[in-house]
Amino acid sequence: MRKAKKYLILTLPLLFSGCSLSLQSAKDLFNSSNNTNDISIEKEYEPQNNEIAKALLSQYSEWKGVKYRYGGNSKSGIDCSAFIQRTFQTKLNVKIPRTTYYQSRVGKKVSKKEAKVGDLVFFKTGKNSRHVGIYLDDGRFIHVSRKKGVIISTLDNVYFKKHFWKIQRVLED
Repeated sequence: MRKAKKYLILTLPLLFSGCSLSLQSAKDLFNSSNNTNDISIEKEYEPQNNEIAKALLSQYSEWKGVKYRYGGNSKSGIDCSAFIQRTFQTKLNVKIPRTTYYQSRVGKKVSKKEAKVGDLVFFKTGKNSRHVGIYLDDGRFIHVSRKKGVIISTLDNVYFKKHFWKIQRVLED
């Protein structure tokens, strides 16, 4: 009986500490993986007679669901900046740098209100971590999610609202 009591006293704190998660961390975790702000292209997005949008949707259709892989640059796995670089090169015939660091320095900064199809959307996801996507319209953007691969999401997602950094216009008017 004494051993059982000792065991219980030692394991209870471990059990509770292993289950602890701050309220904010739990919200971030839920919202970053929440399906409600991911867009199904077939149901929700129709390009408004815009050649850039059509090219981006073509790329999306070809890559939809391809898994995220850090440093990856193929359909067996791709990271966000490689997807952006590949999309701009193959669909828009525009060369841009490979990394988010250098991509974030291309073009000119514009406000969310000024954002238009083809603009790059950047997020600060950690102290030195960045994420990038390509703006479509109405707050929607194509990117590579770590959990879901190539998808379309919305800037209204709590996670993306919290980590939004800036929008850069790369394509000339």
